[in-house]
Amino acid sequence: VQRELLEALHSAGKAVIFVNFSGSALGLESETHNCQAILQAWYPGQEGGTAIADVLFGDVCPSGKLPVTFYRSIADLPDYENYSMQGRTYRYFGGEPLFPFGVGLSYTTFEYGKASVRRGQIIIPVSNTGGRDGVETVQLYVRRPDDPEGPRCSLRGFKKVSVKAGESIEVKIPLTEDTFTWWNEQNGKMEPLRGDWELLYGGSSDNLHTLAYSVK
Repeated sequence: VQRELLEALHSAGKAVIFVNFSGSALGLESETHNCQAILQAWYPGQEGGTAIADVLFGDVCPSGKLPVTFYRSIADLPDYENYSMQGRTYRYFGGEPLFPFGVGLSYTTFEYGKASVRRGQIIIPVSNTGGRDGVETVQLYVRRPDDPEGPRCSLRGFKKVSVKAGESIEVKIPLTEDTFTWWNEQNGKMEPLRGDWELLYGGSSDNLHTLAYSVK
């Protein structure tokens, strides 16, 4: 019934902002066609209405990022009885998600520059190229280029930063031993792994810049 109402509003030419209350990812493929905007509100508590209104009326610049992947179809969701999770989650999913892990829109825009590694940390230039002050969550992922069966990327760090309109800053995320741990099939443990890595950084798991790095 709710989807029929959204379709009717869309057919009537009405602009619709869809506020979704849920505790996990849902299939929202049709809503992306019938609504001009989607706000994922989760279960926000008693001040949720105030927070939602602040975002919708532009009093607050949104800065949230998805902690899960929103798939296009329930066929992409893992079976509750299949705990191997093969090909699932942002780390292994090879398809095209509806909304990727770590994604989130803002009323401003951010641009990432070329990162460098110095003194045990990755330094990432971030510029606010929009017209409003905003908050961005800079995300760091890693990947093993010589492990085709391993994760496509694994989140190993993030930092939430405030950037004024027109301003550029450098975001520093530490690179520790834990950053470069990998699953050891032989002993069933996560262990530090030397060799070639790729450092992937950006504003979401589907829009990443790559920096080659070697752990010696």
